[in-house]
Amino acid sequence: MSRLPGLPPPKPIPIKDRASIAFVEKGNVDVLDGAFVVVDTTGVRIHLPIGGLACLMLEPGARISHAAIVLAARAGTLIVWVGEAGVRVYSAGHPGGARSDRLLWQASLAMNDDARLKIVRKMFSIRFGDNAPERRSVDQLRGIEGARVKRLYELLAQQNGVVWHGRNYDHTDWGKGDIPNRCLSAATSCLYGLAEAAILAAGYAPAIGFLHSGQPLSFVYDIADLFKFETVVPVAMQVAGRAANGKLTVDPGGEVRRGCRDIFRRTFLLDKIIPTIENVLMAGDLPLLRSEREDD
Repeated sequence: MSRLPGLPPPKPIPIKDRASIAFVEKGNVDVLDGAFVVVDTTGVRIHLPIGGLACLMLEPGARISHAAIVLAARAGTLIVWVGEAGVRVYSAGHPGGARSDRLLWQASLAMNDDARLKIVRKMFSIRFGDNAPERRSVDQLRGIEGARVKRLYELLAQQNGVVWHGRNYDHTDWGKGDIPNRCLSAATSCLYGLAEAAILAAGYAPAIGFLHSGQPLSFVYDIADLFKFETVVPVAMQVAGRAANGKLTVDPGGEVRRGCRDIFRRTFLLDKIIPTIENVLMAGDLPLLRSEREDD
């Protein structure tokens, strides 16, 4: 990433041409001899092509220098401080990959009733594997989705021997819910953290949603819901089932978080989320201006 004196800084690699996300589990992230590196406890350097990444995730055990932050910002790479495998998002740096055209595009799609409905229908088809019913509003599709989700919860609970009384929890009182609901809350929290990091890395706003709206993480909920029942909900129900059968001797919440971490890594979920975001938004049929897209 070093350059000759007097020359302008290199133009950042377009986000669409970058690898999506890389994790640093342990080590010191720094700039040495002009290169972005991770240095382990033995002094071994691992070079990272920071300009070729959309996002760098720093897990517990990683430290980063001021020089590394500066270089990442110039390269347009987002730095996010997360829990293991992204199961928590603690903080994020300046999203250098985000530009006003992406945010304006997302906002224009959300404000256009026809585009919003197309996007909601696209999310419905991705989530359930079939087309949404014709001539339905966003509110009507939300109701249909809720009924299907309720049946999926019931089915997974039955398969895992869980006594299920419905999704019922109080986010202000963690201990008030039963074990299945506490497991589900822990699982979805992990997925929301991963989805938020991906949305930030791709350059979009977590608050501008389509099926969900009016909340700080509306778009996070939209995107996370597309993957929920193929990843974290089965993990939560499996842990709840083991707890119900007396086969679990550890904290269910911690077991769920570890299970989510493992399934995120095993399924390469982060590699799927960013392309899915683009696929969903393109369904709105309001493309960016050509002059803006050429800069992507």
